[in-house]
Amino acid sequence: MSESDNTANGPDPAATPPLDESIRQVSQASRATVDAAKHSFRSLRRLASADFALARSAFGRALAWSGVAIVFGASAWLLMAATLIALLQSWGMSWLHALLITSLLSLAITGVAAWRVSYFFHHTGMHSTRRQLSKLGLFDEPGDEEDPDAGVKIPEGKP
Repeated sequence: MSESDNTANGPDPAATPPLDESIRQVSQASRATVDAAKHSFRSLRRLASADFALARSAFGRALAWSGVAIVFGASAWLLMAATLIALLQSWGMSWLHALLITSLLSLAITGVAAWRVSYFFHHTGMHSTRRQLSKLGLFDEPGDEEDPDAGVKIPEGKP
């Protein structure tokens, strides 16, 4: 008897497990599925917790760098700028050139501080958690969906 004859007549009754064995296998598979789901949610919770910790740390560092930029820009720089202007004046530079050089230096330091603030604020975005939630189909960001009309061209002359 060939295999095609066996499939045409239905499954072999001797190869079919008894009902209680089938129920036991289904029960074991459902327990394994529930355990896997618990593990996945536990991992997602740990990821979110780690992401929140990173966000807190980055927020603190961004505030610290903001404080450094404000303190440096408001107090110490006034004295340094005055000293630098006096030095440049003693070298024979005009007031205009001395003030311009100190202003450009001040803008450069402010730019570096603003760059560091933006760098650390980037870590407050919870990117890992968002990515995992999007993979699960939860909390998709607007704009993540593909436009169904994208790439469809309407022939000219037809509305």
